[in-house]
Amino acid sequence: MLAEPDDNSAQGPTEPSSHPHKPWWRSILLWVMVGIVIVFWVLPMFGGSIFSTSQPTADISYSAFISEVTANNVASVTITDYTIEGTAKKSVTSQDGKTTSTQFTTTAPQFGNETLIPLLQQHHVSINVKSSNSGAATFWLNAIFAILPIVLLIGLFWWLGRRATSAEGGLFSFAQSKPRLYMGGKTETRFNDVAGVDEAEAELIEIVDYLKAPERYQRLGGRVPKGVLLVGPPGTGKTLLAKAVAGEAGVPFYSMTGSEFVEMLVGVGASRVRDLFQKAKENAPCIIFIDELDAVGRERGAGWGGGNDEREQTLNQILAEMDGFDRQQAIIVLSATNRPDVLDPALLRPGRFDRQVVVDRPDKNGREAILRVHVRNIPLASDVDLEMLARSTVGMVGADLANLVNEAALAAARHNLTSVNQASFEEAFDRMQMGLQRPMVMSPDERRMVAFHESGHALVAMLTPGSDPVHKVTITPHGQALGVTQMVPVDERHSLPRSYLLARLAVGLGGRVAEELIIGEITTGAENDLQMVTKLAHEMVTRWGMSTRIGAMSLESEQGVFLGREVGLGQRQEYSEQTAAVVDTEVQQFITERYSYVQRLLTEHREQLERLGQALLEHESLEEDELRAVVFGTESTSDGAPEPNSAPRPSLNSDGRSPIRVWLPAPGTTSPDAPSSALVYPPQTP
Repeated sequence: MLAEPDDNSAQGPTEPSSHPHKPWWRSILLWVMVGIVIVFWVLPMFGGSIFSTSQPTADISYSAFISEVTANNVASVTITDYTIEGTAKKSVTSQDGKTTSTQFTTTAPQFGNETLIPLLQQHHVSINVKSSNSGAATFWLNAIFAILPIVLLIGLFWWLGRRATSAEGGLFSFAQSKPRLYMGGKTETRFNDVAGVDEAEAELIEIVDYLKAPERYQRLGGRVPKGVLLVGPPGTGKTLLAKAVAGEAGVPFYSMTGSEFVEMLVGVGASRVRDLFQKAKENAPCIIFIDELDAVGRERGAGWGGGNDEREQTLNQILAEMDGFDRQQAIIVLSATNRPDVLDPALLRPGRFDRQVVVDRPDKNGREAILRVHVRNIPLASDVDLEMLARSTVGMVGADLANLVNEAALAAARHNLTSVNQASFEEAFDRMQMGLQRPMVMSPDERRMVAFHESGHALVAMLTPGSDPVHKVTITPHGQALGVTQMVPVDERHSLPRSYLLARLAVGLGGRVAEELIIGEITTGAENDLQMVTKLAHEMVTRWGMSTRIGAMSLESEQGVFLGREVGLGQRQEYSEQTAAVVDTEVQQFITERYSYVQRLLTEHREQLERLGQALLEHESLEEDELRAVVFGTESTSDGAPEPNSAPRPSLNSDGRSPIRVWLPAPGTTSPDAPSSALVYPPQTP
């Protein structure tokens, strides 16, 4: 399954933007208006102008002006009505004494100035006379320049207010829904971009046919479901499937997540639901897609999280809207969730979400198809075997496979390759599972301990019937691990037999027993191994009824269907203290029996254990064929079976999950919370 863009996964097809671009001149217009206000109103208020580069003008009295003329200090004057502006030969000082300049201005009296012109002529002053535009024109011009800045400011505030009110996310638009709209015919995602979920795709084709030709189904009285719920683990492609439905049908596609409905303000969620469905009715036929439905559709009255009243009001509005629109309007509500077990029963009843489409983990053929989709634009070398990659990536979903292809391309680029080869995929796979290889100096004793710890895991897996095959063992540090034992299933399994779980318990205890047998003392290296073994044994007793004393009873707390974690605030013990004591005894019995079995097995094959540990100290990493050569003295044949003279190889099965990794971080950690060792198995969902 291709990874879905909104589900923490790889890239999907690029969708066109649903919001038109605003004209560029609107942003420029705002700054032009601000500039006009500053130039024509703000700067004159402070006596300045950006256009003036001349020296300041001294404002002198009329008598001082006459004195300067008499003293032959005036070169020229310009007379406009009763205002005289002039240029002095020497600087003059203004009346307030603050300005000294050769440029001056004064005001002549309205009467008694008949002698001014003769006086100016007598002292050889150049005279210029300007006519003022008096009258109505001057009045309106002055009025415009006085009022224009105020009008511009009012217009600016009005425009900003309109923008805050109507813009997405504005102050007054919190009650409006903000769905991402992909208009019909412009959604580029198609079913060709989706792989690995053939069953889910087949169920959704009927929805596409109905949206294309609703009258075909309505003529016989048939009614297509109002709502379709896509359920499955994260990263399997639920969002991508919903977009493919809209793309194939060519109808508008409204997309929102459940968390976008709920805000701090009471009633906002319900208002957004009403607005969303109103927009959909105006553009029918169309698709409404609500991702992560469990964020708003949890069972009412359950008491999970804060803001229950607001969330429940939003859920009630969704229920009312799904009941309210007519089936003839051709509106399909698609939703996706990882937690269908926590949804409100009223949401799942017929007439609302009539169908549940399971988008599960892909099988081998599905994974190969997903890989082929993701490598469309990747140059591949001739040695790349996608079928082998699909076989070795058991349990990976579309998001994981997309990341694998991307990491392989990055690895090839780091090595300056012209194409992505098989080694790049193997490096990417190791980096995803183990972490980046890191240089680290270990003491000889610590390195020896790591080698025999990993040898114990690997040898027990190779000698125990029903265990997964060992693909690779390394004592090169990766991430937080000092040593890694990689086990890859050879086929897929969806139910776990008791013998297989016992084999996993034995493999988990192999590292601790090998330390005790070879090193002579136990270390902190098995901390997480013991955590895994204890958890697995506890589930065998309480969840799967594999204990003879407890019998066929389920004592496990409620678990998430796809996430594998318990629902609620904490683990609830729904059985008595006497039963709990029996459970503890049975868990200890499972672990003790397996521990004794591993002790007998490694003691009997101690020579092979020492040989394997020495080979790891010498080569640091051993592949499957090299491991078999060291342990059994032979290599595997072309069909993967051992030679007749080698030790019998057990039947190899898997639980259909991701490859098993044995982690061994630094054993010298003193913090009780720091991981010391871990045997990481995939989650069981039989």
